[in-house]
Amino acid sequence: MSKQITWALGILIGAVAIAALMIYLRPEPQKEAAQQQSPLVETTAFEAASGAIPVEVSGTVQPRDEVVIGAEVSGRLTYVSPAFREGQFVSAGAVLVRIDPADYLNQVRIAQADVAAQDVAVLEAREEVAIARADLEQFAQRERARRSADADSSAAQFLPPESLNGEGASASADGAPDANEAAEAGLATREPQLRSAEAARARASATLADARTTLGRTRISVPFSGLVREESAAVGTLVQVGQSLGSVASTDAYEVRLFLTEDEAALIPGLLRGTGGTINAEVFYDYGGLTYRWPAVVDRADASLDATTRNVEVFLRVPNPLRGGLLLEGEPGSSANAAPPLLLGAFVTAQIDGASLEDYAVIPSSALRPGNTIWVVREGKLRVLQVRVIQRTDTSAYVTTASIGEGGQLVTSSLASPTDGMPVRLSNSAESAGVGTQ
Repeated sequence: MSKQITWALGILIGAVAIAALMIYLRPEPQKEAAQQQSPLVETTAFEAASGAIPVEVSGTVQPRDEVVIGAEVSGRLTYVSPAFREGQFVSAGAVLVRIDPADYLNQVRIAQADVAAQDVAVLEAREEVAIARADLEQFAQRERARRSADADSSAAQFLPPESLNGEGASASADGAPDANEAAEAGLATREPQLRSAEAARARASATLADARTTLGRTRISVPFSGLVREESAAVGTLVQVGQSLGSVASTDAYEVRLFLTEDEAALIPGLLRGTGGTINAEVFYDYGGLTYRWPAVVDRADASLDATTRNVEVFLRVPNPLRGGLLLEGEPGSSANAAPPLLLGAFVTAQIDGASLEDYAVIPSSALRPGNTIWVVREGKLRVLQVRVIQRTDTSAYVTTASIGEGGQLVTSSLASPTDGMPVRLSNSAESAGVGTQ
């Protein structure tokens, strides 16, 4: 055996011996019991609150008053206001369109001439009545003189009437004037002819008033300041009675149509008792990435359920909707001139003042679990609580439960298999913020 092989074998055997010695002399490892790691959860404060609960619901802005502009007389349009265009604003009393008044002016002139003629006829009839009464009075005086001369005559069998005017007319057996003689006296004074002339003048005056009213209807105006929603009028168009020319919505006030569930309606005191205008509300509208608000009041509520949705229909009145809304607090700054008007047809969110309640909590909607349960951490353990949902929106929910006064930390993160009483750990973010169990 060569010398190199001998040295190699010696080194190998020495290494094996050293390894065996190290294994033999190594210390025994300490044994520790295995520990189960508690799940880590994210939480937020859970505590009881009290006060008014706003009822939040979404709806659509619509006109409160809207009028259809229509023709009351037929004719050809001779004028259309430049403001009478869809999307334009018109002021109260502004003339929107005119219909050719020529024919209706002629009717007024004819009626005026008829009234003038009847005035003359009434004057003539009054003169004839005065003349007839004077003649009858002279005849009555002659008859009284003749009766006085024949008073002592035994041959007189009956007396002529005192006057043919009904005064002193011959009496019947019971002392009443004879009806025929009274009628003859009336005709003799020509009073029926006078009444007929006066009736003809009244008829002519009524015809003149109708003609003037018809002439006034050739000018079509709007009764209030508003926004033109529709228009279909052009100069030269021949229109007929009742034909629609457009529509104008009043801008004095808009209304927001809402649908509330029965539970939401129950939170608003007096909603279904006709207390319109006494329940305050606010309307929120997102425009250009910013949120603006307008004050409003509950105008009315339908005291019956909608047949389709089974909800209560409520209408809010928003006064001065064209006045720019107020920028919601917390929104980025914006100049007041940029505040928009409330737009018709806009989809908005409304908050109505609800009843004041005690012992409720406001939680994120995402923290509400299936079956109306929530997870609360108390003394390091998870508690699964059944809650009653008072009001729920897209972002938050108002809930109450029997043990709400105990507080705790509301779990906002998810758990694979939560069980009541299981230990959990709070996230570092909650601990670093100084949030602990209550």
